[in-house]
Amino acid sequence: MKDIEQHEMSPDDWDEMNFSRPDVQGFDDVVEAAITRRGFMGGVLTFGSGAAVMGTSMLRGTTAMASQADRFAFEQLPIQTDGTVHVPEGYTWDVLVRWGDPLFSDAPAFDHATGIPTEGSDRVFGENTDGMELFKVGNHELLVVNSEYVNPKYNLAHTNDGMPTSAGDVLRLQNFQGVSVMEVTEGVNGWEVVVDSPFNRRIHHNTPMVIDGPAAGHDLMKTQADPTGTASLGTFNNCGSGRTPWGTYLTCEENFNGYFGTTEEPTLDDTHVAGFSRYGVNTEVDTNRYNYHGFDARFDISKNPNEPHRAGYIVEIDPADPESTPVKHTALGRFKHENAAYALAPDGRVVVYMGDDERGEFMYKWLSRDKYVPGGDTSTLLSEGQLFVAKFNMDQSGEWVALTPEATGMNAPEIAIFSRIAASTVGATTMDRPEWIAVNPTAVEGYCCLTNNKNRGVKPNAGGDDTSANGPNPREVNNYGQIVRWRPSGDNHASNTFDWDLYVMAGNPTNQEGAYKGSSNINEGNMFNSPDGMQFDTTGIMWIQTDGNDDNEGDFEGMGNNQMLAGDPVTGEIRRFLTGPNGSEVTGLTWSSDRRTMFVGIQHPSAPFPDGEGSLPRSSIVVVKRTDGALVG
Repeated sequence: MKDIEQHEMSPDDWDEMNFSRPDVQGFDDVVEAAITRRGFMGGVLTFGSGAAVMGTSMLRGTTAMASQADRFAFEQLPIQTDGTVHVPEGYTWDVLVRWGDPLFSDAPAFDHATGIPTEGSDRVFGENTDGMELFKVGNHELLVVNSEYVNPKYNLAHTNDGMPTSAGDVLRLQNFQGVSVMEVTEGVNGWEVVVDSPFNRRIHHNTPMVIDGPAAGHDLMKTQADPTGTASLGTFNNCGSGRTPWGTYLTCEENFNGYFGTTEEPTLDDTHVAGFSRYGVNTEVDTNRYNYHGFDARFDISKNPNEPHRAGYIVEIDPADPESTPVKHTALGRFKHENAAYALAPDGRVVVYMGDDERGEFMYKWLSRDKYVPGGDTSTLLSEGQLFVAKFNMDQSGEWVALTPEATGMNAPEIAIFSRIAASTVGATTMDRPEWIAVNPTAVEGYCCLTNNKNRGVKPNAGGDDTSANGPNPREVNNYGQIVRWRPSGDNHASNTFDWDLYVMAGNPTNQEGAYKGSSNINEGNMFNSPDGMQFDTTGIMWIQTDGNDDNEGDFEGMGNNQMLAGDPVTGEIRRFLTGPNGSEVTGLTWSSDRRTMFVGIQHPSAPFPDGEGSLPRSSIVVVKRTDGALVG
């Protein structure tokens, strides 16, 4: 990691630095690049020369590239290393909205010296855009967007170090995060936000929430402010997103642990100690990047030890009803949720796939008890059912293991609150940071971005689970990442078994050996690292977004800035489509209802994007269109 200040780090890097997990006993002097020779999968995959060597049978479809028709409507974009967005010839891009732009006419004006003041900070578009979805409600196009975290250096420019110095500073940071619901429209001047639309809404760290599912009302969820354990405030570190077939938005709480701290040594029972350790909640007196606990007792675990149990869930929002209360669905588990990808089983039951974005954590699946019926009752579909965790076998088979009281020795509320511990109990497969999951609309299959894992084979996960190289995570010290694909048995997403392979292993074919070069569909022209975001368009093309090392040096030479690529699931071909400005992550993707516009998120640029020299960097959403007006997805 680059030598950067804490307030400039991503939540993942900050969490790793401040809540690093224990090393394997006896491995203090391990050289990360060295791994032992071993055989794997009967010769399909073997390790040698310090790297895994990928066999063709692990990557179904890639050998068919030359014989398949080209499904891409663009020529590959070269790498870029500058401070702006680039798209291929025949496409254009423009800025739709930036951090601090008004959603309401009474919002304060953005100042490039100081940003947005505390008063009115809940009336503007939030900071660090991430997952997003578009909903058509009558004749209105509603864009719902996550704001994952803040950059205090810029958000609190009046302080010397970006650290909050007052309750007002904390409130400002709290308001910049969460979710923005906003109406957008395309006119003669292009796409723009409809300021003062009755649908416009900011959901932030103090917005009332309903808690449902098995954890609702449990003693571990009760606080002095909420003795019922059924009503909380705020949604936190909203990373990826999802949608339901009944028209609601799912926002996913990821690195929630970093918002909590303590002003004095807390008195904790064994349950709290074990839970805080597994989820990375700091129990030592200290300040952190937000310092909420210094000014808001809700985030001080010495005063409110149950408050962290009320974060880390999937939250459902109805964009069509600005008066509705968001719902935290504890039945879908508590962990560092990346996104939520839904599928319908043949019998109508709802499936939601989810990843826990931390090194060595797990992939999960939710299966509803009841069936989805258009226009029918949907109230139980995310609260009554079964949570599963994935186990990948070496022979490219796999199973979804039900997290039941019988299997885990935990009751239902405990499974919901401490899902990671339950998953460890049943021997789930440790993964290389499972991030976005996407379901192919043209085939019965799912995909998950395993973004990277420098700890693979070096030290265990937070629960002490083994992280030796395994089937879908075959490389030790994995700085490049891969995408795993699975096909449920019987073409039924409700099935408890599946077959899997690897769609791609990212890498660098110019200066690496073995599997660190990447799989056969990676070449000098399209190479990338750290696949993170992922969405399918209606034609079955997979769009891959990256959040990795963009210094373009050493192991990452030739990769340029973070980017968005298009992948063909049939042929395995991958082609670069868009590049972001210096320092940014490309994250979040959705389309207008007529499919002629792409909305793409640009998060945490270090360059003065999009306003140019002398301006503050501003996370933004850009719109991408074809110059001939044709469909873009």
